[in-house]
Amino acid sequence: MMNTPQVIYVDYTELKRFMEDGFIKLGVPEDDARICARVLIESDLRGVESHGIGRFKMYVDRINQGILNPVTRETIVKETPNTALIDGNDGMGHVIAYRAMGLAIEKAKKNNIGMVGVRNSSHFGITGFYPSMALEHDLIGLAFSNARPSVAPTFGVEPVIGTNPISFGAPTDEKQPFLLDIATSTIQRGKIEVYAREGKMTPKGLTIDQHGNEPTDSRELLKILVDGTASLLPLGGAGEELGGHKGYGLGVMIEILCGALTGGSFGKALSGFNEGNPIPHKLGHFFAAINIESFLPLDTFRKITGSIMREIRTSAKAPGRERIYLAGEKEFDMIKRRKTEGVPINPPLQAIMKKLKGDLGLGDFDFPFF
Repeated sequence: MMNTPQVIYVDYTELKRFMEDGFIKLGVPEDDARICARVLIESDLRGVESHGIGRFKMYVDRINQGILNPVTRETIVKETPNTALIDGNDGMGHVIAYRAMGLAIEKAKKNNIGMVGVRNSSHFGITGFYPSMALEHDLIGLAFSNARPSVAPTFGVEPVIGTNPISFGAPTDEKQPFLLDIATSTIQRGKIEVYAREGKMTPKGLTIDQHGNEPTDSRELLKILVDGTASLLPLGGAGEELGGHKGYGLGVMIEILCGALTGGSFGKALSGFNEGNPIPHKLGHFFAAINIESFLPLDTFRKITGSIMREIRTSAKAPGRERIYLAGEKEFDMIKRRKTEGVPINPPLQAIMKKLKGDLGLGDFDFPFF
C-alpha cells in the first residue's frame, strides 16, 4: 500500500466489509447491509469522499437515535404500468432507492419508460449510483432527491432548500458512459466536513451567513450551518451575475418532483428536528428509466452520444489545460486507481473508524490504525 505518515490507503473490499458488518450489527438485514455498503464504497472509489466511509458514522448515529429504521419496509402507495409511488416508512435510504430504481428499470424494459417517486425516505448516498443501475441495462437513468434545508435562495440568507442533487446517465459507444452527478448547490455539507477533518478552509464564495458575509472557517461553518445562521449558496453563487438563480431554480424544481409530486415533505420539514429533538428526515426521491429503443436503435444512440463526447473532448483547450473531461470521466479514472492503490483514510477518519470498531464490536478487522 502507498502509505504516508498522515494517510493510510486501505483495500476497498475491506472497507466495504467493515461497513457491511457494522450495518448488520445495528440490525440491518444482510442483503440490505450489502446494498448500503455497496453504495457507500462506490462513493469512495469515485473519489467522492463526502459520501463514503466518512458518512458511515452518520447512519450509525441515526439508527442509534431511533430516527432511522434498520429494517426497511417500504410500501407501494400507487402504481400504474409506467409509474409508482413508494412510501419508505423511514427505512434505509440506500435500500429504498435501490428498489425504487430497480422498479423503474423493470417498467422501462416492459413499457418503454418507468418513473418512481418516493416519500418518507432517508439519505441514500451518492445520487449517481442509481442511474448507473439503468446503464447496466442499456437504459437512460435519472435520479433526484431533496435534502435537509441548507441552501439559501437567490437574494436570501436563510437555509430553506436542500442541496437537491441531479444525476443523469446515458450509454455510449465508448468504454465509459456519460454520467452526470451534481448538487444544485455550490458545495455540499459533506465536503465542508472533509475540509474540517483535513484542517482546511472552505473556499470563499460557497456559503453565506445571515449578515451576507461569506465565511470560510470550515469547523465554524459546520456549527453555524447547524444552527441556521449560515447557508450554502445555490449553484452559481450569490446573486444573479454568475447564474446563482439557475441553481436556485433547479433546486426548487427538484423540491417539486420529490416533495410535491410524491405528496411528501419539503423544505424546513426535512430538517430532522422538531423542537430540538431529532426526528426522521422524511426525504423524497424521484427516479426514471428510459428505454432507448422506444426512440431509435440502441447502437445508433450509443454512436451519436459517443460522437457528441468525442467532438467536445477534441475541441480547443484553454491555455495550460491538457484535457477536456466529460461528466463521469474523472470518477471512472479514480475507480481504476483506487481499486489498485486503496482508499485514502486520513487521521481524523481513522480515529472515527477506530471508535466505531469498538462501539459496534467489529473485532474481525485489523487495519494499520487499529
